[in-house]
Amino acid sequence: MDDDLRSLLDALYAEGKAHDADQPDRLLRLRNLEPETATLLALLTRMTGARSVVEIGTSNGYSTIWLADAVADTSGTVVSVELGPTDEARANLERAGLADRVRLERRDGGQFLQNLADDSVDLLFLDSERVEYPNWWPHPARVVRPGGVLAVDNVLSHPDEAAPFLALLAGDGRFVTATIPVGKGLHLAWRRQ
Repeated sequence: MDDDLRSLLDALYAEGKAHDADQPDRLLRLRNLEPETATLLALLTRMTGARSVVEIGTSNGYSTIWLADAVADTSGTVVSVELGPTDEARANLERAGLADRVRLERRDGGQFLQNLADDSVDLLFLDSERVEYPNWWPHPARVVRPGGVLAVDNVLSHPDEAAPFLALLAGDGRFVTATIPVGKGLHLAWRRQ
């Protein structure tokens, strides 16, 4: 990552924190990924050679930029799905020079996953409304290819909301799972080959 991109990400993170501190409505907050979690997720993308990355929960594109920078090294692409407006994310991706690596989809995450082919995703990152994830089952598990990774954010900051989905993953013998105490808690599930 070059210095210009690092500076942009630092600025976006600071803007997001300031925005969220003044926003009483949780659903209107940007809720950006913590930098240390983003660093781990980008490294994981590179380490696994992920070329097909799907992110559910775009917000202002902060984590999308991290993922797009990572897939530039793997010759991959990111599809980022957001129910709300994506104009700010699109503008930030343009500022980062990574818009050509990302397709933004404005739609429900569960419906998007339902329409994906089996075993079509190398890395799936869920950073949306945690209480919805169980309703999306079995699609998150179905779309991740053998050898692929499913990552779920905020599992330590919101354990009660994350627990039902994590129980589904734990009960699926195709996955090896672990919660990493970074940021607000990143749960990783590797699909057996």
